[in-house]
Order: sequence, then C-alpha cells, then structure tokens
Amino acid sequence: MKEIRDKREEYEDQVEGRNAVLELLESTKDINKIFIEKGEKQGSINKIIAKAKEAKVLVVEVDKKKFNQMAQTSNPQGVIAIVPPFDYCDIYDIITLAKERKEDPFLLILDEIEDPHNLGSIIRTAETAGIHGIIIPKRRAVAVNSTVNKVSAGAVQHMKIARVNNITDTIRTLKEEGIWICGTDMEAKQYYYEQDLTGPLAIVIGSEGHGMTRLVKENCDFLVKIPMKGKITSLNASVSAGIVIYEAQKQRNYKGD
Repeated sequence: MKEIRDKREEYEDQVEGRNAVLELLESTKDINKIFIEKGEKQGSINKIIAKAKEAKVLVVEVDKKKFNQMAQTSNPQGVIAIVPPFDYCDIYDIITLAKERKEDPFLLILDEIEDPHNLGSIIRTAETAGIHGIIIPKRRAVAVNSTVNKVSAGAVQHMKIARVNNITDTIRTLKEEGIWICGTDMEAKQYYYEQDLTGPLAIVIGSEGHGMTRLVKENCDFLVKIPMKGKITSLNASVSAGIVIYEAQKQRNYKGD
C-alpha cells in the first residue's frame, strides 16, 4: 500500500479545505478531480460543485470512511482536490514578474522552515502584502504540500515559489541582479524599523529553532531585529516574517485597495 501511495504522490498532490479549493478553482491551475464527502452539501460546498461543473472538473462523492483515509490534513472540511504536483518556478520568473509590474523586486527567502503551518501562514501573509515570490531550499525544509496549501487559504495558487539547491548561491545570484539581502537575526544591532527597506529587496527568515544558517547570515547585506520586551526571546517564524514584510511595505508607501 505504501509503495502504491508513494508512486501516486510522485505524480499527484492534493489541496484540502473549502477556501483553498475555491481559490484553486478560481486560478488557472489544473485540477484532476475533486472528492466531496457524502452528506456535505451545505454552504460553500455548493459553490465548489458549481464552479467545478463550470470548469468541467469531475466531482466524485465518497463515504466518510474513505474520505478520511484520503485526507492528509486534520480538517479537510469535506473537500479534496487532486492536482498535479506544485509547479515551482525559477528565481528569474520572480524577478521578471516584478519588472512586468514596474516595481522593485520584493522577495522572501526562507532558510530551512520545517513546519508546514509556518510556511502556509508565511505564504498567506506574503501574498496579501504583494511579495513577488518566495524562495525555499530543497533540503532540510518543508515543501508545498496539502497542509501548506490549506493553511495559506489558497494563497499558494497566487504566489510564485522557487525551490533551490543552495540558498547561499541563490543569494549571490540575487545580489548580481542588484537586490539587497536583509537578514532577520535576534543579535542584530539595528531594529527592523530603523533600516531602509525600500528598493530591490529580499528578506531572509531563518528556521523556527536555529534562525539563519551561518553562511546565509554571512552573505546578508545587513541584519535587523525585532524588539523583545518579554521573557520569551523569540517569535514564531510566520509572525516575524509578517512584521518585517509590512514594515517594508509601509516604507514603500504601500496602499491597499
């Protein structure tokens, strides 16, 4: 059974949760099939079924036991979409997007984030803040999966994400493109709101337990920290990301709709 599942996962992934599946249906991403738990015909499920019909996506009803066996998250909310594996982009695709929007590149680099809930939350925040793209490493870090997709509330469908072999080498490439690298580190001398965060910029967020790795830290152009007034000396990675991202947007005179 494990071998069959591993082979399927090599070619398919799944998106769970009503908001995430709705966002998926409203995007241009391919959907192979949607599974609905029998009896779940209230609220947004009806909207999902209608949109799937419009998009000519097959909808299959399954009993609760089989549905729960299929689910990869604790609360799929009665709906699972089967999709091709997540389509990671190249870092130059992110830079090109910024140029197309006639904006300074604004990127997020995640150095060994291991918790899918953190990654999902960070993607959601980054998408709402207008980040052009996110860079994650292939090793020692969580990839985009069903949990990440669900926690992001579907923001994954609208965010360019590059998965690279080496974060340090990628940072050097970004520098060659004129992008400044801002690292977040609790031992930095300067607070995040004291630093100029305008212009072409990539913000680095370190792992939940250890922060940035040594080489990544050494290759940052500057480091910033967040004030800590309580007895706890660190913040959740997704919270840290949100604080620094929105300070950068404030400095860039970002205005929401």
